[in-house]
Amino acid sequence: MMVSTKGRYALTVMVDLAKNEDGGYVSLSDIAERENLSMKYLESIISILNKGGMLLSLRGKNGGYKLAREPKDYNINEILLLTEGTLAPVNCIMQDGVQCDKAATCSTLPLWAGLDKVIEGYLSDITLEDIITGNRRKMLKGYCESCDN
Repeated sequence: MMVSTKGRYALTVMVDLAKNEDGGYVSLSDIAERENLSMKYLESIISILNKGGMLLSLRGKNGGYKLAREPKDYNINEILLLTEGTLAPVNCIMQDGVQCDKAATCSTLPLWAGLDKVIEGYLSDITLEDIITGNRRKMLKGYCESCDN
């Protein structure tokens, strides 16, 4: 699984909004400046997030974007799935099931299916709130047991 720039930047935008909205709307130009992102690229990412129901938007002088829900109510899996389409580790494991003629006899299919479930489970367990509060213990669970910060 390789998360594209689009997925990484979508997550960056969501984290930025969670940190900076203070109940109001945040302008695209403020996000672009803080995160050092191109406005043009940011517009395409915001469009995906907005159409996917992740954001609320308001036009006008005090307009911009804000989260549609609380940061604790967004998991990272849903954000990445919206922007990436799939997080499957191999092409034959997709959202709509196994897409392979050899599935019945493939000796490695269970490995890839298991890895897909681990990725989905891990990313579903991490929320935007975990990221903005720096919950490293939760994010590094099973990887770095001695990491306290």
